[in-house]
Parts: sequence; structure tokens; C-alpha cells
Amino acid sequence: MSVTRNDLMPWILTALNDLGGEAKIVTIAKHIWDNHEKDLRSSGDLFFTWQYDMRWAAMKLRQVGKLAMPEDTERGRWAIKK
Repeated sequence: MSVTRNDLMPWILTALNDLGGEAKIVTIAKHIWDNHEKDLRSSGDLFFTWQYDMRWAAMKLRQVGKLAMPEDTERGRWAIKK
């Protein structure tokens, strides 16, 4: 299975759940790397863009109401929408 940027959406939600519902973006990225390094390394171009694409995935999660809007969280943090 080839990993795409769409796979980052559930990975972000899993990271946030594991991290208590809210975390710094860099902490989320570390969680994703720690749990999906092998997937990312074998993902072709995504390996070089996944941290950018992680922000795209967060925007999509906000659009469907799963992540809090930026104005509702501290700068540099993402949170699951309550």
C-alpha cells in the first residue's frame, strides 16, 4: 500500500488522542514519525513533503469539524474539536 497525504489525517487524530487531545505541531510530527517512519520512507515524494502535507491534512480536518480552528487554540498547537 502506498501512503498518500490523505493518510496523514487519521495519523494526526491518533497522535492528538495519544497526546491528550491537544499538542504542539512539532510534537504531533514527532509522534507521526515515531509511529510511521517506515511508511513515510517508502512513500515516494511524500517523504520529502509530509510535514507540509500534514498542515494540509489539518486544514481538511478543520473543514470537516474534527480539529479546532486556529483562533481557538494557542499558536503552534492543534486540538481535537470539542
